[in-house]
Amino acid sequence: MKNSIGREIPENILGYREVHKYSSPFDKKPLGRRASPPLKQVKPDDSKLLSNIEEAIKKVGLKDGMTISFHHHFRSGDYILNMVIDTIGRMGIKNITIAPSSLSNIHEPLIKHIENGVITGIHTSGVRGELANEISKGLMEKPIVIRSHGGRARAIEAGEIKIDVAFLGVPSCDEYGNAKGKGQKSMCGSLGYAIVDAKYADAVVAITDDLVPYPNIPASIDQTSVDYVVEVDCLGDSNRIASGATRFTKNPKELLIAEYASRVIINSQYFKNGFSFQTGSGGSSLAVTRFLKKEMNLRNYRARFALGGITKPMVEMYEEGLIENLIDVQSFDLVAAESISKNSNHYEIDASQYANPHNRGCFANQLDVVVLSALEIDKDFNVNVITGSDGMIRGASGGHSDTAASAKLSIIVAPLVRGRIPTVVDRVNTVITPGETIDVLVTDRGIAVNPRRKDILESIKDKGLPIVSIETLKESAEKIVGKPKSIEYEDRTVAVVEYRDGSIEDVIKQIK
Repeated sequence: MKNSIGREIPENILGYREVHKYSSPFDKKPLGRRASPPLKQVKPDDSKLLSNIEEAIKKVGLKDGMTISFHHHFRSGDYILNMVIDTIGRMGIKNITIAPSSLSNIHEPLIKHIENGVITGIHTSGVRGELANEISKGLMEKPIVIRSHGGRARAIEAGEIKIDVAFLGVPSCDEYGNAKGKGQKSMCGSLGYAIVDAKYADAVVAITDDLVPYPNIPASIDQTSVDYVVEVDCLGDSNRIASGATRFTKNPKELLIAEYASRVIINSQYFKNGFSFQTGSGGSSLAVTRFLKKEMNLRNYRARFALGGITKPMVEMYEEGLIENLIDVQSFDLVAAESISKNSNHYEIDASQYANPHNRGCFANQLDVVVLSALEIDKDFNVNVITGSDGMIRGASGGHSDTAASAKLSIIVAPLVRGRIPTVVDRVNTVITPGETIDVLVTDRGIAVNPRRKDILESIKDKGLPIVSIETLKESAEKIVGKPKSIEYEDRTVAVVEYRDGSIEDVIKQIK
């Protein structure tokens, strides 16, 4: 069956619940009540402190067929996921579903655990590296499920992802489970994804490399959510938090794109004193912040808040008085991670507060402007940020579709071509963000405004910007690099792409 984007969605998918096809950004309404963990009791003389991960696995009663979760705030510097899965493998436990908030290059060792039956299911926002390559080639019998950050929080709260045990790496923790994102050995800043897991998992194990005296408060994850505490030698490499996440560019092409995008924002009705914004993690996206900063100083504007993955440029603007509040679901570099513990208006929020479409109002709903990257965008403004030009999985959904649907002005920044690969195409490989939620595409060769947003077009015309149609951009790309060859796929589905509301917007097929 086809959804409203024109994507073929199988009526039945192995190991997946009932299929709901995507219709529109806010069409699917929530039903039922929030999931909840079981009631438990800890007596005054009970100790939560355990000697190692194996003891924790035994204490929580982990069995074949259960679902466990992790967070990815350490990104490619994370040691905990591999550490826990290796232990589970040695203990002979099989048929585990993992539900990490995302997977990075460092998680390549999971391949052997999939091959030997320890892991048989994956729910995540994204996958990278050799693990992603193998999944794309058909490594797993059941397709993995890709969700946005807001969609993951929604699925956990709705009980669609039932977490039996959450193994959460926390940079500091006391023996009763009060945990923070900064310790003496490691630091990751916000624990926004982990907080949701801690609230809803049946059992929670806090793993730390800095066991501190009680009480470790104010805590990001508090003692009432934690069953056991385990101290290990090292959680991960904090210096690799920014690896693959933030990239500060000096590339003239990327800076030109950023300048164009900032001029679109500045000339829109949304650029005013007290506006709010979020920028993505790509080179051009981050550079937009620099151009906005200059114009804000000229006009004496202040942003009410900056949202999402907080970065060094945002912290600098906050400390200079240009941003009043930093709302942080994930610290994207060490400057941001440090800021959250020292700046009073730098707030940690969980992923549900950030972008869950099925609660009483997420922060993303209050965004004026969001600037996002893309691997591909098609003539209908549908965006792909997860599969490469070869059809292989190599990225993450993240908060892309969440913020595009919620912000008043959503802008995609991307070069017209990358190497010999066009960015603007007839049809993207994989839809992560529906075109009806994208307002403007900014490239180095021109700016295309979604025909749905005539108001935006009116506000930026006659401003010296190179405005063209998206069809013109596609043709320009093809003149430079030619038309890309179609990718050949098998019939087998290797990944299901859920929209943030739980409907299916696309599937990813096995590479032939």
